[in-house]
Order: sequence, then structure tokens, then C-alpha cells
Amino acid sequence: MRKHSILLWLLVLVAGCASVPREQAGVGGPLGVIGVEPTHLTADYWARRAPRAHAVVLDTGAIARQNERLKQTDKSVRDLEQLPTALAAADARAWIEAMSSRPTRTLYDEQGREVSARQLDDWMASLSLHEIAPTQATRYGMVVRRADLRTFPTRARVFSNTEDTDIDRFQETALFPGTPVVIAHTSRDGEWLFVVSALYNAWIERSAVAEGSREVIFAYTRKAPYLVVTGAKAHTVYTPERPQLSSVQLEMGARVPLLLQWPIETPVNGQHPYTAHVIELPYRAADGSLQFSPALLPKTQEVDGDYLPLTRANILHQGFKFLGERYGWGHSYDARDCSGFVSEVYRSFGVQLPRNTRDQGVSPALNRIALTDADDHEARVALLREAQVGDLIYIPGHVMMVIGHDRGEPYVIHDTTGISFRRGAGDIERARLNGVSVTPLLPLLSSDGRPLIDHVYSIQRIR
Repeated sequence: MRKHSILLWLLVLVAGCASVPREQAGVGGPLGVIGVEPTHLTADYWARRAPRAHAVVLDTGAIARQNERLKQTDKSVRDLEQLPTALAAADARAWIEAMSSRPTRTLYDEQGREVSARQLDDWMASLSLHEIAPTQATRYGMVVRRADLRTFPTRARVFSNTEDTDIDRFQETALFPGTPVVIAHTSRDGEWLFVVSALYNAWIERSAVAEGSREVIFAYTRKAPYLVVTGAKAHTVYTPERPQLSSVQLEMGARVPLLLQWPIETPVNGQHPYTAHVIELPYRAADGSLQFSPALLPKTQEVDGDYLPLTRANILHQGFKFLGERYGWGHSYDARDCSGFVSEVYRSFGVQLPRNTRDQGVSPALNRIALTDADDHEARVALLREAQVGDLIYIPGHVMMVIGHDRGEPYVIHDTTGISFRRGAGDIERARLNGVSVTPLLPLLSSDGRPLIDHVYSIQRIR
């Protein structure tokens, strides 16, 4: 999700019920969430109900072709290897201005004070746009730790109102270790870089990026053999000998080179490697240059020797690994938001998706079912009752993933701030879920009181 998707939060992330019996609604249900019972909260429950749960939906060749189609046809995705060897000032300036435009609405700081015009002036000046060279050699870097991407080169958190401080309007997304970037500009204080990644452009702290050659950086992303993180996250072991590689967090779907030939009797950063996988990770040297070093990933961490087979059962088990995680707008709170959630689930199969809901929902690289105002409520109900496990359901600013059907009704898992529904007496009730949640789909209401499905504009099928 993005900061200017305010409609998503006001219109979309609300769910409801017009036809569910009172005993299932609101706090009257066993879990206080409309239509949800304890059995609904396990992947195995849905996997047992899924038709052909273990059949491969897309094989590795089909996934590779779809990923290539994404690069070729989706304008929200950039192939960094195809950028020219030199960047013009006009291009760098256009990237920065598209992200860091001066806010026009009132914003509030963490103390609840209105952000002043003087403060906005300072943030705009921090962009240092006048320092962009007429032309510059294209510089490449690699992210060495999970790091936020920000609208402006500042850690200051700002909010649309004083009542909701979960959604920081300067938080865009996050990048993870091993991600290649192009370095387009440096902030006035020198502490931030404006970077271009395959999926997003924004400001990142300089300390999170190591600069290296194009050839070395992209060679690292192709190294084999490798491991893929299949848990919600994994961490390298703590090591005082190499702090840059100590307790490094790797997210679901991360691919890291595996050093199979490492001598078993040779310690790694002061520790015997027999209880861990020896992997290779990037780090930032004292001079800012990109270096690589072995690191230990404990064998207790959830990893696999390749991307998982894309089956309905695996989709369910991967999605449920995040169940209950706190909602994190733009990957804040060391978590993820709705589009980040589905992206990371599918990344564990090697499937690449655009970062934001608005781009995912219309991507020409996927198998899209488009809905318009001509599709009435009954037609939408019929369509969604035929939805398949793994289908991605889009309303403005939000995405939900289908996990199956119970009593003929579709259920979804999604990372949401909350849902709204109609109680048996007709009153609309709001449940503040604020995390990765399982809910029925048809009962959900939007803020205008209409069924949420009436706002669905796209269903994307990865198949």
C-alpha cells in the first residue's frame, strides 16, 4: 500500500455481514470475529478442503516465463540491468520529485503537533535537488540489512491525524538484504541515498547500502547452490566477530548463496559450522564498499534448497505462517502490509509481484479477471463462490488472498487494520484486527455500508 491510498483505509479495510446469524456475528462468535471459528485458523483445515491441494499450479518454467513477462509488460517493474551506463539529471530529478513532492495536506508529528511550513521547507531542502549533476555514471549498490524506504530523507514519523499513529505517511516500504539498487542521488546531509530498485524508488539510509560493481552485484543474485527462506523470517547467528552479519533478518522468499564446499572443520566467525548452513551474505565495509562474507544460518531456521512447489497446500501453509502478525504499513513494525504479505507468500515459490496493490491488481503479466460497474452484486457473489485457493482479490488499496470455502462461502486471509460487519439487529460493528487475519469475504462491508465485494475491481490468478 502507499501513503496516498487513503481511500483504501477509509473505504476498503472494513468488512461486514448482512446475512450471517446473530450468534456468529461480532462478539457473539466464539472468537469475536464474524463467521470465524477456531478450526478456520489452521492451514491444514483449508488444505484438506482444497481440490487437488498438492497438484502443481505452475511449474518452474512457467513461473520463469511469468516473471519475465512481468519485467517486459508491467510499467511498475524496472529491469535495473537494462538501465544506461549514465544517468541524466532529468531522470534522477523526475524520480525524486515523483516520490518527494511537498505535502499539501495537514500532517502531525509524534507529539500531535501540526507539522509547520518551516519543517516542510527543511525536508524539501534536504533533497538537495540543485546538487544533481547534469550526468552521472550509473552507480549500483546492494542492500545489506532490512531497511525502510522513506518519502523524504528523514526518520521523522508523520500522520494524517492525531488519533491514528500506526500509519506513518512518510513510510513507503522496505528493502531486504541482497536487493540490488541503483544509487541516483544523496541527501543534503549525506546520510540518505535515493535508490531505484526493481519495484520501488525512495530514500534509504546510506548505512544500509554497500556500493559495488554492476557485474558483481547481479552475479551474486544468480549464485548457486542457494537456500530459500520458507519461514516467515530467518536470522543468522549472533556473532561479535562480524557484527555486520550478526542476527541478520531474512524474509520469506529470500534467496541466499550456499557455500557447500566450506571445510567442516573451519570455524565461521568464531563458531563451528556443523549446526548451521554456511551462506554468503553482503556487508558494507568501513569505506562503504560492497563485500561478501560467510555467515551461519542455523539449521533450525525454515529454509529449503529451492523455491517451494506452487501448490494450493503450500500457498495455504505459507500464508498461515504470518497469521496474527501485526499489520505494518509500508513494512513498518518489522512486519508488512496487505500487498507485502501476498508478495512474500508468492516469493517463496519464486513468483514475483509488483509492490503495491494498485499495480498488482492491474498487472498485465498475471491472469486477471477484471470487474466493472456492469457486474452486479449477484454476479460478483457467483464469481467469488467459484474463487480458487491463492486467488488475489483487489478492492481500491487492499488485497485479500482466497483460502477456500466453508458452507459454500469464500474465506480469505489478509493483512488488515480491521473489518466492519452488520450484526443480526442490523447495526454495523467494527472489529480492529490490525494484523494478518482470516475472515469470510461475502459478509464484509465497506465504509459506505455496501458489501465490500461490490468494490472488487480485479481478481488475479497465479496460474
